[in-house]
Amino acid sequence: MSALKDRLRSDLTASIKARDELRSSTLRMVLSAITNAEVAGKEARELSDDDVVGVLATEAKKRREAASAFADAGRPELADKETAEAAVIADYLPEQLDPAAIAELVTAAIQQTGAAGEGMRAMGKVMGIVQPQVRGRADGAAVAAEVRRQLG
Repeated sequence: MSALKDRLRSDLTASIKARDELRSSTLRMVLSAITNAEVAGKEARELSDDDVVGVLATEAKKRREAASAFADAGRPELADKETAEAAVIADYLPEQLDPAAIAELVTAAIQQTGAAGEGMRAMGKVMGIVQPQVRGRADGAAVAAEVRRQLG
């Protein structure tokens, strides 16, 4: 079992004992998503820590998007709940990259591929190099926006 999944399970047990409803329900939801990812596909497999971080990043993104949708719809109580769940999930994600660090990685990738003169046609090449470096540490939309800015 991956160390991160083990930590999630032990934290779930602790939150249930502490009667922390928000944390325990969020961790249950995350562990369920991890289990679904493990059994997806043709045969079941054990997820590595990197795979678990990917699932956590996806779940955190869902919470952020739901919070903004609820806020736009005038449902602040539901938006607050989604934001609180995203904060619980963020405790298990690696340190998030700031925009300067993302810009630095994108610049290095553009130099590595020699894509500076190609313009937007080289976006796929650059994203292919940057994405594995930022997986779980930055939102893909923010990375894509920075690549567009530097290539455009």
